[in-house]
Amino acid sequence: RREPLALINLKKKHEETGEEELASRLDHCKAKATRHIFLIRHSQYNLDGRADKDRTLTPLGREQAELTGHRLASLGLKFDQIIHSSMTRATETTEIISKHLPGVKKISTDLLREGAPIEPDPPVSHWKPEAVQYYEDGARIEAAFRNFIHRADAKQEEDSYEIFVCHANVIRYIVCRALQFPPEGWLRLSLNNGSITHLVIRPNGRVALRTLGDTGFMPPDKITRT
Repeated sequence: RREPLALINLKKKHEETGEEELASRLDHCKAKATRHIFLIRHSQYNLDGRADKDRTLTPLGREQAELTGHRLASLGLKFDQIIHSSMTRATETTEIISKHLPGVKKISTDLLREGAPIEPDPPVSHWKPEAVQYYEDGARIEAAFRNFIHRADAKQEEDSYEIFVCHANVIRYIVCRALQFPPEGWLRLSLNNGSITHLVIRPNGRVALRTLGDTGFMPPDKITRT
């Protein structure tokens, strides 16, 4: 609902007598800037942890986060913010990345926590969560997509560059939704730890995928997918 016509009061629009005034109001509602969304998967973490607080980054995971932070800094972009999942592994990854991007504000959110977004098609045998999990997690992850992945606000004058540090399932679902692919295919995508996925959202709402799960900046012996 970010099309300019959707932002104008329809009753007032129908009562409009001057085409020039309507055109002016439409122009006022049009986005002008491009949003660049960088989706970062958290680094390798301790799989043996029973609770979230125990699932901290491994020594290799910390190295991966350093490499990802260095890569983001090397792009020479003026990042506006880092929004990250409130889970331990994403928070720790964010803290390491942010050292390479001084001054960029960090925001934690529960919306980006890991989960089961939608039942995958085709199904897989090694991962079968309870059906209720799709309803609980799916609604939240869809809310994250709607909240964060959209064209720029009409008041935004300059292009923006935002980083989101979260989880493989969340990123894969967001990519499918953003590109208008069947979201049930999310599990066909594979993402390495610390990888960078780059979405571009144009003022007209069109979305392009520039990079999916890039870890080409990491030495081969540092790449994992756990």
